[in-house]
Amino acid sequence: MRLFSIIFLLTTLILGATLADASQRLYRWVDKNGVVHYGDSVPAEYAEVEKQVLNDAGVTVEVLRGKRTAEERAEEERQRKLAMERELQRRADQALLATYLSVDEIELHRNRRVELFQAQARVTELYLRNLQRRLQLLLDEAANFQPYSSDPDAPMIDRGLAEELNETRETIERHQANLQRFRNDEQQIVARFDNDIGRFKELTGLN
Repeated sequence: MRLFSIIFLLTTLILGATLADASQRLYRWVDKNGVVHYGDSVPAEYAEVEKQVLNDAGVTVEVLRGKRTAEERAEEERQRKLAMERELQRRADQALLATYLSVDEIELHRNRRVELFQAQARVTELYLRNLQRRLQLLLDEAANFQPYSSDPDAPMIDRGLAEELNETRETIERHQANLQRFRNDEQQIVARFDNDIGRFKELTGLN
């Protein structure tokens, strides 16, 4: 019984201290006219404005955010994106300085990457020339048959020859697309490394 009384007493004291602390909360807010208000409670018409909770010394201990306007939300989103961009740039700069010691190193790496794409392009161009020659031979042969021959009495093209013509054309188109991709990749690599060189110079004071 005595233990129950002690627990009940402690609970009452804690609850009372909590309620007393809550009742001592002082709020500070600003109305639409810029007038500052203080009070231990906030009127209903100011429920959606930002409020500061002050302690006994008048120091802000908590900020209760109010309802934000569309403009405020847009500005917060803009600031969030700016902060993210700055952080990404900081990490990119850190990686750039950790990877290269000089502009010469960046240029050397760039040239190696460019040479790789150029080598792939040269091989593809050679293969395309061979395919074009093969296609021309097939077309010369197909000229003796319908629908390639102008002779209305010419026989219909053999199925095997027709399929080989189609396959050769498809292969040429595929390798032409690869060749264009290699060239685009080369341009992108050059542009990226040029940006890295410019940024490296800026970070190291070489400009």
